[in-house]
Amino acid sequence: MATRFDKMHGLGNDFVILDAREQAVAMTPALAQRLADRQTGIGCDQLILLEPSTVADLKMRIWNHDGGEVQSCGNASRCVVALTGAKSLETGGGIVEGSGAGDDVEVKLPAPKFGWEDIPLSYPMDTSSLPMGWGPLEKPMAVNVGNPHVVFFVPDPRLVELGSIGPSIEHDPAFPERINVNVASIGDDGITLRTWERGSGLTRACGTGACATAVCAIASKRVTSPVKVTMRGGTLTIGWEPGGEISMRGSATHVFTGEIDLGAFK
Repeated sequence: MATRFDKMHGLGNDFVILDAREQAVAMTPALAQRLADRQTGIGCDQLILLEPSTVADLKMRIWNHDGGEVQSCGNASRCVVALTGAKSLETGGGIVEGSGAGDDVEVKLPAPKFGWEDIPLSYPMDTSSLPMGWGPLEKPMAVNVGNPHVVFFVPDPRLVELGSIGPSIEHDPAFPERINVNVASIGDDGITLRTWERGSGLTRACGTGACATAVCAIASKRVTSPVKVTMRGGTLTIGWEPGGEISMRGSATHVFTGEIDLGAFK
């Protein structure tokens, strides 16, 4: 039986979206990984499954390119809002509220968490300046914005060999659920950012990475809210006040609709 899917992207961070609200889909890590493969599957950074929810308009589940299920994805949230018109999404990282369409979609993520146990870390540490270092990167800030991130503020993110150093940070034993790695600089036009996403590697944009970086920059008084965060795929506008939700605004692009025989991938 053919299953319909939609291919979408937020600033080049791309997704395969399956709507299982009426017809259940038995997703597994292995199936998600096969569908995400860019040579033998459909190809995407993350696979998104939409399911019924009793607490929101729908439930959104997320599998990374490597087949690991994660709690939150900001760019995917914007795409799902644009695709379905949903105003609220149940995710593993909490309820995400959304509105808008096309080039102007806004979602609101739950308030960030800074406690070491909320990241989580393997043992207590000061999350405003972790006493850790990996080569030229040291003393990052850590925050959970639905999924865990560390943020390094550097003079020029382009000069960081993130493709080689990112995996070692992601898999450091200090981060029992692995970690997303952000390197950012502050300029007159806001924040410039590169992100190594756990389970996906280097992507053109990371919505929760933009949120985590903006929150850390605002919390450390490097910038004021709202702030523009520019990545290789484009720019997001992030707003946050201490104690409150995070707002993220940017584009969500529909690429195409297709059908696939999921049984052929099992």
